[in-house]
Amino acid sequence: MRKLVAGNWKMNGTSADLAEVTALLATHPAPGCDMLFCPPATLVSRMSCLVRGTTLAVGAQDCHAATAGAHTGDISAAMLADAGASHVILGHSERRTDHGESDAGVRAKTIAAWRAGLIAMVCLGETGAERDAGETLSVVGRQLRDSVPEGATAANLVLAYEPVWAIGTGRTPTLAEIAEVHSFLRRELAARFAGATEIRLLYGGSVKPDNAAAIFALADVDGALVGGASLKAADFGAIVTALTTA
Repeated sequence: MRKLVAGNWKMNGTSADLAEVTALLATHPAPGCDMLFCPPATLVSRMSCLVRGTTLAVGAQDCHAATAGAHTGDISAAMLADAGASHVILGHSERRTDHGESDAGVRAKTIAAWRAGLIAMVCLGETGAERDAGETLSVVGRQLRDSVPEGATAANLVLAYEPVWAIGTGRTPTLAEIAEVHSFLRRELAARFAGATEIRLLYGGSVKPDNAAAIFALADVDGALVGGASLKAADFGAIVTALTTA
């Protein structure tokens, strides 16, 4: 299985920041893994044009479940595909928290993404309180069951485990904790979907150049979903290097 390092720019980036993309491609023209950037919607088209013919793919950070309609301010999956996106992040904890997104809503968006030909990157993860209560596996198991529709394959789905309490905090679960969740998710996928061993499981949550290699060496960790470190070519490139040498 080819590994994947994906960068979520979140609500960051203007045209000037596209220089970081050019810098990354200059240092990692053929990195030995797949690379993906998910910039804000305003940059999807421009970034897609910039990376055409390179090893870097472009995705989006969310989509609406409807194909079109009276949804002011929203963007459909078909619009994102038309702008050049190949992937879309769905169910990120910040969307679930800030916008009250439910598992059912994420499921509907996943179906919309597939309908438009996009690869859905569905995010799962527990809060600190849920971790402390010993509920991690029940929480991510429920999210997986209710957020991912039937019909998932390695060609249309990427899963990202992001413990909410580790995103942007500098805290990282122990290697054993990460391994436990990823192993659990692999078993759950295998119980539902044919070819589940080929569905990529990414880890996200304060992935940095100095901890990436140890995380990538774990079984069932097929790459990373990177937040802040994806905004600088040097940091993201170091994570890519760690993955390809793990």
